[in-house]
Amino acid sequence: MSDKIRLFIVDDHQMVREGLRSMLDESDIDIVGEAESGRQAIEKITMLTPEVVLMDIRMPDMDGLEALKQVKALPDSPKVIMVTTYRNTAYLLQSLANGAAGFILKDIPQQDLVATVRSVAGGASQVDHQFLERVLRDLNEQDASYNDGEELSDPLTPREMDVLRLLVEGLSNHAIAEALTLSPFTIKGYLRSVFQKLDVSDRTQAAVKAIRLGLVK
Repeated sequence: MSDKIRLFIVDDHQMVREGLRSMLDESDIDIVGEAESGRQAIEKITMLTPEVVLMDIRMPDMDGLEALKQVKALPDSPKVIMVTTYRNTAYLLQSLANGAAGFILKDIPQQDLVATVRSVAGGASQVDHQFLERVLRDLNEQDASYNDGEELSDPLTPREMDVLRLLVEGLSNHAIAEALTLSPFTIKGYLRSVFQKLDVSDRTQAAVKAIRLGLVK
């Protein structure tokens, strides 16, 4: 059985697809196919069953955000990394809401692109850090009207709020454990509960939603 990461590329520009192929010419990455539209991507992904998909956002015949939603609805769906030229807050928030495991910009350095694919294949979430910091800052500067009235059906406990605040500050599980004088295992348990109550699947989604709902600054 091959240990290579099965990768699929979706972009409506052939030169971009060729550029990504060249950047990802690594011994542990196998590019199994490509598509030039969201609709075509869904058809091919169903047949080729890649582990990771690089998905452009702006495309004809179904954009990447809609394609992402449909791909994540597939049985044993692949992990999807959204790739875009645009530093657009709405794109990031919608991508995370639709189940993206990563969000990167097209000017990403080659080594960072390769590292992102490997990291996402291994189960982590990866978002362009500078862009994410700007998004969180922008959300924090907006007034409460950004929150559309959504409330948590199961409010967070005071200790869960402590963990969430430190998560938004960017602390690792180990650092959160040290700050709260708890074990890393206990922090993992709190994070599972926080993710469940926020209805998110990872730290990035939790941070964005916490800011959006006004839970933390």
